[in-house]
Amino acid sequence: MNKLRNATLVFLIKKSLKGEIKDICLAMKKRGFGVNRWNGVGGKVDDQKETIEEAARREAKEEVGVIVKELNKVAELSFYFPHNSVWDQIVHVYFSENWDSEPRESEEMNPKWFSVNELPFQDMWSGDIFWLPEVVKGNLLKAMFKFGEKDVVLDKKVNIVNEL
Repeated sequence: MNKLRNATLVFLIKKSLKGEIKDICLAMKKRGFGVNRWNGVGGKVDDQKETIEEAARREAKEEVGVIVKELNKVAELSFYFPHNSVWDQIVHVYFSENWDSEPRESEEMNPKWFSVNELPFQDMWSGDIFWLPEVVKGNLLKAMFKFGEKDVVLDKKVNIVNEL
């Protein structure tokens, strides 16, 4: 398989007094790859000019106008699209509970807060239901998804790991 390009995904989170995640900010993608889906914010890393974490911060600012102060890496997801390998990527997933300004709509994304018990999986990537609940519970993951046409999950491996 080809070398995967690096991409980022950041989920802003709010925790309860007990320290459990209670709310997650998802954003509706308004154009381009992943259009009409709820997701975290993020995108491609410019490997020539920035680190993965710098890309995550840049994308959060561009897409929902927040300045992320800290990032906690929770997953590495490898996505394969045999019908269009240019989309193949490894996504570095972060949670952040420390940022400046409220998420706001941009030309690309429209953010909204969701309770973790009411995530709109029917309007998200089809693989999200297999990994996002695990990281919400506090697990670190390495996962692989192979998508067919219309984003059907053809194959998946989700592994809980001790470190990333």
